[in-house]
Amino acid sequence: MFALYRKEINAFFSNLSGYLILAVFLVSLGLIVWVFPDTSVLEYGFADLEPLFVYTPFVFIFLIPAITMKMIAEERRSGTWEILLTSPLGILRIIIGKYLASLTLIFLALIPTLLFYYSIVQLGDPVGNIDHAGFFGSWIGLCLMGAVFASIGIFSSALTSHQIVAFIWGVFLSFLLYFGLTALVQMQIMSPIALFLESLSLSYHYQSMGRGVIVSENLAYFMTVVVLMLGLTTIILKRK
Repeated sequence: MFALYRKEINAFFSNLSGYLILAVFLVSLGLIVWVFPDTSVLEYGFADLEPLFVYTPFVFIFLIPAITMKMIAEERRSGTWEILLTSPLGILRIIIGKYLASLTLIFLALIPTLLFYYSIVQLGDPVGNIDHAGFFGSWIGLCLMGAVFASIGIFSSALTSHQIVAFIWGVFLSFLLYFGLTALVQMQIMSPIALFLESLSLSYHYQSMGRGVIVSENLAYFMTVVVLMLGLTTIILKRK
């Protein structure tokens, strides 16, 4: 499984597109946090990185499907999926190897954002005047959100042998889980089950993490969605 994990990491960085995806992600967040007048921390005047955590999910919805779209779809299109199946790994371990590779790439994309935190700490008056618990709660929430979106991306890649179709499915399902359920609640559609729908929304649990308090309910939600999506991926690939 480690060999497959390493293969996926090397494949991502073996061409320009991998570096381009990460560069676009970091440049986009940098512009949002420091440059654009409506979201710039410098214009806001407070030691707060709220724009980073508000807009990163928007970027994630497109970034993560771009990372995961070819992990299974491309294997099936090129015919190497059948070769993988003949290995002693088994479908589940293949999926886990690819999933761990996608998590590593997401984590590598998030690590540079800690420089934003360091900058705000230094710019604070006095130095260090920032809600540390709120920042790290939100940052951990981003990592967990990335884990959920990665599982959705792997699932989407298993649905088809076409990368672009897998990307579209990944964007749609991620958008639905993060924004769609919350939108239904805000529109008061099916109001008797509005509270239940809100509890299923990824944004609800992510925003809860942003308060700086990590509770088992939120962790259980993220883990459940990841296990569910990887389980569905396994079922689909076994049937195919």
